[in-house]
Amino acid sequence: MSGDLVKDDVLEVNFDGLVGPTHNYAGLAHGNVASMRHGGLASNPREAALQGLAKMKSLMDAGYAQGVLPPQQRPDLGALRSLGFFGSNAEVLARAGQEAPQILRAVCSASSMWTANAATITPSPDAPDGRVHFTPANLQSSFHRYLEPETTGRVLAAIFRDERHFVHHAQLPATPAFSDEGAANHTRLCGDPGEAGVHLFVYGRQAFGGGRAPKRYPARQTLEASQAIARQHGLEDARVVFAQQHPDAIDAGVFHNDVIAVGNGPVLLYHEMAFLDEEKTLDALRARMSSPLIPVRVPSEAIGLEDAVSTYLFNSQLLSNPDGSMTLVVPGECQENEAVWRTIQDLLLAGYNPIGEVTVKDVKQSMRNGGGPACLRLRVVLSAAERQALSGRVLMNDALYADLVSWVERHYRDSLTPDELADPQLADETLTALDELTRLLGIGNVYPFQLAP
Repeated sequence: MSGDLVKDDVLEVNFDGLVGPTHNYAGLAHGNVASMRHGGLASNPREAALQGLAKMKSLMDAGYAQGVLPPQQRPDLGALRSLGFFGSNAEVLARAGQEAPQILRAVCSASSMWTANAATITPSPDAPDGRVHFTPANLQSSFHRYLEPETTGRVLAAIFRDERHFVHHAQLPATPAFSDEGAANHTRLCGDPGEAGVHLFVYGRQAFGGGRAPKRYPARQTLEASQAIARQHGLEDARVVFAQQHPDAIDAGVFHNDVIAVGNGPVLLYHEMAFLDEEKTLDALRARMSSPLIPVRVPSEAIGLEDAVSTYLFNSQLLSNPDGSMTLVVPGECQENEAVWRTIQDLLLAGYNPIGEVTVKDVKQSMRNGGGPACLRLRVVLSAAERQALSGRVLMNDALYADLVSWVERHYRDSLTPDELADPQLADETLTALDELTRLLGIGNVYPFQLAP
């Protein structure tokens, strides 16, 4: 099997987030059922990072283009100091642990591993200037993720540096009206990655009124944010569809659209409760796509929302193969759920759509914190010239994989509880590890501690 569907050397590269050394279960994400359920348990940062690397390696071995993005600097000591915790690093951590343990947990979150939230990308075939456009997500819905965009922007600018090929926009204003969660609520549909595509932006609410809103959990993406990104990137109206996520799905724990739908090429795999107006959404996509849309609908009687959320079937990766078939990469939890596994066999492999193979991956450490295979990757469509223009050592190969595994095994703990986050030794270990990582990847100084005067 090989996964590079190439037209004029354009293909999709999945940039997975490397799990950071402070990976822990703090239960910070309100509305993310798995995150809340496992809050307070001991995590295994080493296992989490190795599981993520193993997924990257297996997809690379199968022929898919695979990249890697570094984690954020954690603990974010600068954030703690901005909130009034002063003194040495050890004193700052100790005081935060005693006076505000939830804040300490937030500034230690390894949530940047889920790079589907890192940014929204428009590839060069769709942009008026023929360049790839990036907008980091502001992630203003939660404090622990709001800390990410500045470093995310530096990392993306360091890797996608060549201005002949890449354009970087500032994140949207970090206000509720422009709440943006990145590519987790954005899907590009097309006949071939080298063709102009149609961009499906899914939002949870309208900031300035109109439409239904969820009642139990917050809607993290606004229509206004999606519209602003489309304008930033110069997307024509004929290339954009805005659709509202079903409020009942959000209230069931579907905090991002990629928990209830996944698209690739002309295929849109979705649960019947994904969109508030299903038919209107499909009709709009059909009207704009140059290739026929292939919708693959999973009804509620086959898989209920509870099973969809607990197994993250729709948070799977859907990857193209040279023969036109597609491979679905699912978390192991799908295989363990009888109804979900039966649906995969009955509906997805039934022969009326391009999905011809299912691959199961163990990403339990990520799943317990609320992120499946699709959360772990940022999709970037690149031409051969654009791939050649990348800076640093970020495209996965055997040598990079071996170096990263060795790096993880040297620097990561095999157990970490939320109560241990105040350990100043953990902070020292993390900064040492990240400093070495930037040299290993060849991306220069991107972390706050590296930029400090």
